Amino acid sequence: MTETLLQGLAAQLNTQSRVLVLGSMPGAVSLHEAQYYAHPRNRFWPLMSALCGVDVDAGYAQRLSQLQQAGVGLWDVIGQCRRTGSLDAAIVRGSEVVNPLPQLLAAHPAIAVIACNGAAAHTAFQRWVQPALPPLAAALPVLALPSTSPANAAWSLPRLLQQWRQLQPWLRPLADGAERAVQG
Repeated sequence: MTETLLQGLAAQLNTQSRVLVLGSMPGAVSLHEAQYYAHPRNRFWPLMSALCGVDVDAGYAQRLSQLQQAGVGLWDVIGQCRRTGSLDAAIVRGSEVVNPLPQLLAAHPAIAVIACNGAAAHTAFQRWVQPALPPLAAALPVLALPSTSPANAAWSLPRLLQQWRQLQPWLRPLADGAERAVQG
């Protein structure tokens, strides 16, 4: 099978974003749907529901809006690469084109923490982005969180939530203000 040249999704954040969640590169379903975390078994949206009240049953545009109201922005470390399928392990080494994260961080000074969704995102961030960051951005905390991908099936939703709760100091709960229960 020939690897396809893939183009990632646009950054989704606003000037109020305090948390920047970085994936490695969107999976095939997300790219096809042009939506972050579109795979039905990805646990990202249920986690955001539990952490800050995002309505998992709302349409994508409304979920993004709620996420931004909660202070969370989304993007990926890799903006372009060759890959067959969805797995990070299938990314062709040397084909990666990194998103301009130093410029994004400079344009969004409210960002107070970077959360890498999975080991591949964290490794890519450390390898390509961290060395290029100016001192203020380099001082931001960078959290290596377990992947919400269905490929990380060893991690249950409650177990993921335990780790992702590290983001709570930077989140703004939505109107109802209640953390939602997570079924395990």
